[in-house]
Amino acid sequence: MSLVAGVDSSTQSCKVVVRDLSTGELVRQGSAGHPVGTEVPPAAWWEALLAAIADAGGLDDVAALSIAGQQHGLVALDADGRVVRDALLWNDTRSAPAARDLTAELGADAWARRTGSVPVASFTATKLRWLRDAEPEAAARVAAVALPHDWLTWRLLGFGPADESPLGPDLDALVTDRSDASGTSYWSPADEGYDLDLFEHAFGRAAREARGAGEAGADAGTDADADAGGRVVLPRVLPADAAAGTTVANGPVPAGVVVGAGAGDNAGAALGLDATVGDLVISIGTSGTAFAVTDRPVTDPSGTVAGFADAAGGYLPLIATLNAARVLSSIGGLLGVDHDELARLALAAEPGAGGVTLVPYFEGERTPDLPDATATLSGLTLASSTRENLARAAVEGMLSALADGAAAVRRQGVEASRVLIIGGAALNPAVQAVARQVFDLPVVVPEPGEYVADGAARQAGWALSGTRPTWAPATSASFDSDLRPAVGERYRAAQGLGSLPRP
Repeated sequence: MSLVAGVDSSTQSCKVVVRDLSTGELVRQGSAGHPVGTEVPPAAWWEALLAAIADAGGLDDVAALSIAGQQHGLVALDADGRVVRDALLWNDTRSAPAARDLTAELGADAWARRTGSVPVASFTATKLRWLRDAEPEAAARVAAVALPHDWLTWRLLGFGPADESPLGPDLDALVTDRSDASGTSYWSPADEGYDLDLFEHAFGRAAREARGAGEAGADAGTDADADAGGRVVLPRVLPADAAAGTTVANGPVPAGVVVGAGAGDNAGAALGLDATVGDLVISIGTSGTAFAVTDRPVTDPSGTVAGFADAAGGYLPLIATLNAARVLSSIGGLLGVDHDELARLALAAEPGAGGVTLVPYFEGERTPDLPDATATLSGLTLASSTRENLARAAVEGMLSALADGAAAVRRQGVEASRVLIIGGAALNPAVQAVARQVFDLPVVVPEPGEYVADGAARQAGWALSGTRPTWAPATSASFDSDLRPAVGERYRAAQGLGSLPRP
């Protein structure tokens, strides 16, 4: 029995699953937490990865593994392979002014045409512009730019600062995949390559793609010498079925395990679900996402839909919301109830929550692009101000935001025949009931699982065997649509209140 492992290095934690390559059966799993915050020392991810691997029983019997990680985060390295500053995560919105500047400088149409997306605060290019302007001394030291999963893969392969890794700081050994590269705002899904002029425009420094481990060539010193103004190294983009190399022994990580190319987290989830054209996936976690698998690139000059690539050779048009499952936690805390009781209260209210509407921009918002917005609650009367209506308004507000995003994806000509709902809140009975009322498609809830890590495990098996595994996820529940248009109409009418600035 060949075993493969998949890693989900997410915002909140690191999760590892070990699966049987031939059947997809889950053999064991482990996890470890990540620090809270919007900027994190990457060393914390490495420590959590080793702890999660150990918690999963190690990798001594595992033939291959791959890492899916949170997208967009900026990991800046100097010429010695050391992290220049704590990584800025996708949900760090201080780069919102940089996103507006970049869009204004070249125009939304040009960004969408060249990268499939219009810059927002989440994307790596905007964080590079922020770093250039806010911390110029740190920016001057940057010799390479990686994403979270790229950096973890590099460390697994034995690279890093000379005093921390056996193979040293070979920046040309950095690799990534097309799904994660497509979230940087300087890689083109349509052209399958970096747009180096856009990187230079954002950061003010020229860049080049990594050549491969040990293949820097005669000008390697110039390329790696950030202080001399050399070109910044960007990870080499590998095909979906490629192996990045093999592991070097380190704690619970044995030598010789094949390492796959890795993926961005949403692309990992799509791969874990074995999603195909016609599937519209709603993921409800720390953030919320709505994405679809397509066979052609998508460009949206409005900036609402990000035209990402997927991890299997296709495309993954996507919207993301900053406020998802934490909306339910917040309102549950306000009411003094757990998630089960919140669901009971919500189900006791009528659809539409008696006219009470929550626009849940508690942490600002990415879709729509309102990083400084706050949440608003409207429609309160003496009659409607009940615990049940507030609970229902929380569920309806969270899902209406995702339904609006999903509609924006479909307006790009994307085919959709069903909705798949995954994430921690997917089994909540109130979420399932309201989902039927805000989506006009059949709703399917797969069995609970770590689908991002499962996608990484599937990719690891692909890199090991040369064939994409065909594991089929089981279904927990399925429902026909019971669309209630008034719920979405009331939510959209209330959205104008959701853009009020913070005091």
